[in-house]
Amino acid sequence: MQRTLFDQEHDSFRETVRTFLEKEVVPHHEQWEHDGIVPREVWTRAGELGLLGFMMPEEFGGGGVSDFRYNAVLQEELTRVGASGVGFALHTDLVSAYLISYATDEQKQRWLPKFVSGEMITAIAMTEPGTGSDLQGIKTTAVREGDHYVVNGSKTFISNGINADLVIVACKTDPDAGAMGVSLIVVERGMEGFERGRNLDKMGLKAQDTAELFFDNVRVPVENLLGTEGHGFIHLMEKLPQERLTISVVAAAACRTMIDMTLEYVKSRKAFGKPIGSFQNTRFTLAELETEQRIAQVFVDRSIEELNAGTLTIEDAAAGKWWTTELQKKTADACVQMHGGYGYMSEYPISKAYLDTRIQTIYGGTTEIMKEIVGRSLGI
Repeated sequence: MQRTLFDQEHDSFRETVRTFLEKEVVPHHEQWEHDGIVPREVWTRAGELGLLGFMMPEEFGGGGVSDFRYNAVLQEELTRVGASGVGFALHTDLVSAYLISYATDEQKQRWLPKFVSGEMITAIAMTEPGTGSDLQGIKTTAVREGDHYVVNGSKTFISNGINADLVIVACKTDPDAGAMGVSLIVVERGMEGFERGRNLDKMGLKAQDTAELFFDNVRVPVENLLGTEGHGFIHLMEKLPQERLTISVVAAAACRTMIDMTLEYVKSRKAFGKPIGSFQNTRFTLAELETEQRIAQVFVDRSIEELNAGTLTIEDAAAGKWWTTELQKKTADACVQMHGGYGYMSEYPISKAYLDTRIQTIYGGTTEIMKEIVGRSLGI
């Protein structure tokens, strides 16, 4: 089936993204995998091309285009070339949504121009060492003292954690109020008491900086409260469907990429005097994966349309997230198997794709939590 999601403007944007990636990312990504981080210069070059701020208002240097199809194009192209270390998705898909919806005019003046230019890299800090999917159980506190909040606590598994200049931190401003005691406090680079721990050594996503963050009596001006005090949990719930859709977009694109690279391999690799692609088991396996990828893509594309229309539900985003990422796991495993011993070799792209895949069913809400969300919507 021909995808009908995109129009000419999106196709032109895709060409811009592809050119940028081929020039600025692909030749260097292997080295970044060894380094464990992507240079900040990549962000500013992307900013110069308008790849980071197309959703931001024009008055702040952005493109003034609120259309998630552009976000999807960017993530699909990053996935296609295996640029799993380039943390643009967190910046353009997640943090942008919070800043557009909840930032005051004064905050937008301060933050958005550098957000768009790539001079300011952003992150969001929810997960804590003892708290994963249960956001109501966070322990990091922000106590109001005059014109400041005093933030204490720690976060872990924070993407863009080393590079980030602005971090949206989920804190308890009223520890006794449960979900209604959570607020979003923006902590900025250079604030006294804000420290970064290790750049964590991960199974995959090797070039993406993922860090521990520590807050020791960090005095944050009250002007850095994002949204309404006590409504942080609500703000998070409002934006999590978009985060989960981003993960689904990547999952569908990753399946497409892995199938394509495996098709190329099985057509050229021979066993018993003929290409392994000619064996019925190979054909049937790829036929199954191809069919499921096409079906997944239809659901993802429809979800993008729903998000643009403001009608994507929490349940649909959760359903898409768990199903597409589990399909990505299945596809990665099957494609490595069809590569045989070479699939286990790091020099083959399928090996890297396999390792990068594993986190997809965990972050943004585990598969189990996604099923719980869908199950509750059924009244059971």
